[in-house]
Amino acid sequence: MYERHMPSLQINKSSAQERLEFLLSVGVKHKDIRKIILRQPQLLEYTVENNLKSHVTFLTSLGIPDSRIGQIITATPSLFSYSVENSLKPTVTYLLEEVGIEKNDLAKVVQLSPQILVQRINTSWTARFNFLTRELNAPRDSIVKMVRKHPQLLHYSIEDGLLPRINFFRSIGMRNSEIVKVLTSITQVFSLSLEGNLKPKYSYLVNELGNEVRSLTKYPMYLSLSLDQRIRPRHMFLVSLKRAPKGPFPLSSLVPTDESFCQQWARTSVDKYLDFRRRLLLKELARKYERR
Repeated sequence: MYERHMPSLQINKSSAQERLEFLLSVGVKHKDIRKIILRQPQLLEYTVENNLKSHVTFLTSLGIPDSRIGQIITATPSLFSYSVENSLKPTVTYLLEEVGIEKNDLAKVVQLSPQILVQRINTSWTARFNFLTRELNAPRDSIVKMVRKHPQLLHYSIEDGLLPRINFFRSIGMRNSEIVKVLTSITQVFSLSLEGNLKPKYSYLVNELGNEVRSLTKYPMYLSLSLDQRIRPRHMFLVSLKRAPKGPFPLSSLVPTDESFCQQWARTSVDKYLDFRRRLLLKELARKYERR
């Protein structure tokens, strides 16, 4: 490693200082500088005028706000090792012309997943597009929406990430068209743990809330909500107040803010609900501790 990065380690102090000051000037936080240099020591070799500035100019040309440039550099410092003309711009062209990302959405996509600029986009897109088309018969526009909402999709393993979650939805009785609808609406379910997140939420949906699997196609957002912080507290709070409607628990009550929930559903103060939730969380923590 020393031999590989020897030029970086032999940069004189004033040159290194110039690079570091530039990074700080474009929004990189002081606390992140060490992490960036450890991940990409070659940064100390790159000149400000011929490399660093041109890459930052490229990011701003995509519509990235100045306030987010530092975060993108921190997330993907390897960006500076890629040629703007020969690598980064062709990647953007591929996203626009081949994947089908709208130009207005490009900045958002890059901010959500800066790594998308430095990955082999043609390979990752083709593999996942073919997989979702073959496995779910997903329409192209639905897959593009998934990438736009959650571009990290292009990083996830097909065998270990995408397929197990699709198989989970099938195991609970969802048809391919319903799975596509859920994934298009809330693509980040691909990032959620099966055992620690999706399965417990589904179990609670059916066994405690009295809902059927079809309710997930109407309220896919349910899967993105915290079971401990949102779903269970609101359900149990309405039950404790005897204000839970008969029949399947309305998932629409889980969606609004705490203020709207208390006003519309609980008809009580937010403070009362927050106190109930705090006590419930403490009980759950105590129960988990006892099981250890």
